[in-house]
Amino acid sequence: MALIAVLWIVAALSLMVIGVTGTVRQQVQAAGAQRDQISGRALGEAAAALVVQQLQVERQRPTGLVDVPVRYGGVEMSVQVAPLDGLISLNGASPELLAALLQVAGGLSAPQAQELAARLVQWRDGQPEVALTADPSARGQARRFEAPEDLLLVPGFGYDLYARIAPLVSADLRGTAQVNPAAAPPGVLVVLAQGNSQGVARYLSQRAASPSGGDASAFNSAFVGTGGTDLYRLSVSVPLDAGKILLLVQDVALSAGASRTAPWRILRTQGQIMPAAG
Repeated sequence: MALIAVLWIVAALSLMVIGVTGTVRQQVQAAGAQRDQISGRALGEAAAALVVQQLQVERQRPTGLVDVPVRYGGVEMSVQVAPLDGLISLNGASPELLAALLQVAGGLSAPQAQELAARLVQWRDGQPEVALTADPSARGQARRFEAPEDLLLVPGFGYDLYARIAPLVSADLRGTAQVNPAAAPPGVLVVLAQGNSQGVARYLSQRAASPSGGDASAFNSAFVGTGGTDLYRLSVSVPLDAGKILLLVQDVALSAGASRTAPWRILRTQGQIMPAAG
């Protein structure tokens, strides 16, 4: 009986050691991920600030996608500069463009896309509900989208649909009705071409050879406009240990509403750790 009791005690202690070891291992991994997030974010923000500073002094700012190599703190990083007018404006796009977005990128049928696009326009042009004690100047103004997440406030707009189209839209482009294809990601180009993937592939190959773009005949001319904006999206690839990178995405306004600490305004920042191959 004494031997059996000892064996049970040894087994219980072994299970405790295994549990504590697993907990410590998880805490070490969490601490390492947090360290990578903090250090990578600091490097990414520094690289983005250097690029924005360079954009501020340039006479002619880029109207298409530009890759800028940056070295800071002994780390080589790549910063992609993209004008935000390459995205679809939630506050300026026509009902036809919104319907094409919902149909091509959202996967809705044509009648469903047209109906939901009409709801989007009705929601953004409607009157917001304000308290009686609110600023009188806020009354009588259109509601407008403040962020892509506001799409979830529109009746009939589910999260799955939001997740499919959120990377293709912007709420910061006030009154911009058309899209600059030279700055547009492939998902937006497919919407502009209304599903013509071959035309998009041909345009992407031409745009890679010439930053000014290529043959835009595959796109709906009503959806396409020339570039020109003070809003940019900077995507910084920060190399980390163990074959990982931190992709830091920062939207900035170069002139309108500059902050007190810098001659530009950071609209939003988000980061994601992913494998370097991705």
